[in-house]
Amino acid sequence: MPRTDRRPVRQTDEIDRAILSALVQDGRMSVNELAGRTGVSRATAYARVERLRADGVLKGFRAEVDPAALGFAITAMILMNVDQNDWAAVREALVHLPGFEYLAVTSGGFDFVVVVRVHDVASLRDVVLHRLHRIPAVKSTQTVFVLDEERQPVGMASPP
Repeated sequence: MPRTDRRPVRQTDEIDRAILSALVQDGRMSVNELAGRTGVSRATAYARVERLRADGVLKGFRAEVDPAALGFAITAMILMNVDQNDWAAVREALVHLPGFEYLAVTSGGFDFVVVVRVHDVASLRDVVLHRLHRIPAVKSTQTVFVLDEERQPVGMASPP
């Protein structure tokens, strides 16, 4: 379902950004450790984290898992074009693909970008040929293998 919960952009200061950076690096750290790393009191760290959560800036805490360590050796981006009248139904089907990790509705040459992680090429073939191409509204796909990847954790980018 498309996001409709757009909130005004929350202005953050150096302390907020330091807290977010520390939590992105280790979301399990205690408030005491967070306060020490960011140079603020425990009460300030706690209040800032609670405010960032209430404002929707800090949405949760997650474990970072290495897909390759779980046997998902193949990562692919699937670029897709679909019948425009059916994009919402296609979107719903895409998030249920085996190995689904990420979906973006895009502008330009493609309507969707989907990232899937699968065990092997045979599994990817099944996703593309047996799942995607059986969706009537899918007009075309282009599959790009990811050879290497680097991520910038959300909240770690330098402010403009």
